[in-house]
Amino acid sequence: MVKSMSAIYVHLIFCTKQRRPILNPGIMKDLYSYIGGICRNLECPMMAISGVRDHLHILCSMSRTISASTLVEDIKKSSSKWIKNKGQEFSDFQWQAGYGAFSIGQSGVSSLRTYIEKQEEHHKKQTFQDEYRAFLRKYKIEFDERYVWD
Repeated sequence: MVKSMSAIYVHLIFCTKQRRPILNPGIMKDLYSYIGGICRNLECPMMAISGVRDHLHILCSMSRTISASTLVEDIKKSSSKWIKNKGQEFSDFQWQAGYGAFSIGQSGVSSLRTYIEKQEEHHKKQTFQDEYRAFLRKYKIEFDERYVWD
């Protein structure tokens, strides 16, 4: 083959430090746009983003030239600097150290997009911790509760 091609979709999940409920509705729309720009610049087009006050879900198409860890690191580093400049209430903002990255096939993209778009509604019924544990179990990732949360 002369040209490399790929179709890799990833569902990213990460929280604010200590799951602080600091992401208010007033900043979310601009934050989503900012993160969309980061993804676009890294050639990982964002397909969906949403969250609640303490965490985000992102669905994007992965570039064939970048790792998930580099993508998340760049998103978190750049958006953290951006948020800190949005007012005194965000001056000590931080994302958690870890993240979840889950593969998704083309056939699951539509339903995952709907799931991500309904985060506010979803979290009226389920805590973030229960949601995240469910993803870890679904993807058969062994985990120890002592090392999942910061």
